[in-house]
Amino acid sequence: MMNIVCLDLEGVLVPEIWIAFSQASGIPELKRTTRDEPDYDKLMKWRLGILKEHDLGLKEIQEVIAGIDPLPGAKEFLDELRELTQVIIISDTFTQFAGPLMKKLGWPTIFCNTLEVAPDGEVLGYRMRVENSKYNTVKALQSVGFETIASGDSYNDLGMIKASRAGFLFRSPASIREANPDIPACETFEELLAAIKSVL
Repeated sequence: MMNIVCLDLEGVLVPEIWIAFSQASGIPELKRTTRDEPDYDKLMKWRLGILKEHDLGLKEIQEVIAGIDPLPGAKEFLDELRELTQVIIISDTFTQFAGPLMKKLGWPTIFCNTLEVAPDGEVLGYRMRVENSKYNTVKALQSVGFETIASGDSYNDLGMIKASRAGFLFRSPASIREANPDIPACETFEELLAAIKSVL
């Protein structure tokens, strides 16, 4: 059986980028994430409006990202998992954000989206790789002969988790866990690794 593990990035392997940026910039409204808002398009348009209002661009966000480290144990978890099976990180973040974080994680494969940025660094908009990207990526992997195992923490991960042969919530808020009692929930990397190993 050809397995491939599909992992979310933020909240699973690295801290939430927008929360870190919210703290660094002192703009509390930017703390809102996909754990709070199921509609990603609505969330991103709202974020871009706040950036414009405060005259903040890509450079300011990238400066904050440069200081973000993976969650404790994340790289070790990923290294061990990659020795067992293929792993792809499927994220709704952007290539312009992900680079420094991928370096710290040992350059795993990531599928994510792209920001549209003006020459002066203003973030004008964003381009989704594909609509409903996590679910559609999992379905595409299945169409070329892979069995997928997925894990994530937010509303936008539920599609890929439910569409996979096995799926796990990881450090999800209680609201998501309670609404999805059929999905096993893990709180530590050790638990998640054991859960994935049990279905490989």
